[in-house]
Amino acid sequence: MAKVRVIHDTTGHTLTVWLDDPGKEHVCEETSEEAILMKDADGHIIGFELLHYLPNEADGVLSVESVVRAAL
Repeated sequence: MAKVRVIHDTTGHTLTVWLDDPGKEHVCEETSEEAILMKDADGHIIGFELLHYLPNEADGVLSVESVVRAAL
């Protein structure tokens, strides 16, 4: 199973999710939805960053849930 990194920057108000090794990052592309896509040299998305991210929960803590689904 692949390792996913989730980084919540409470000072910069960003949420970064890496789906692959950050060292493979080759180019970043900003979308019109205030998100940045990180891509490898082949153009595959290996991560994304949400700008102006603030958790909805009252205590301000990011909650992450891991769900494993059986293959069909």
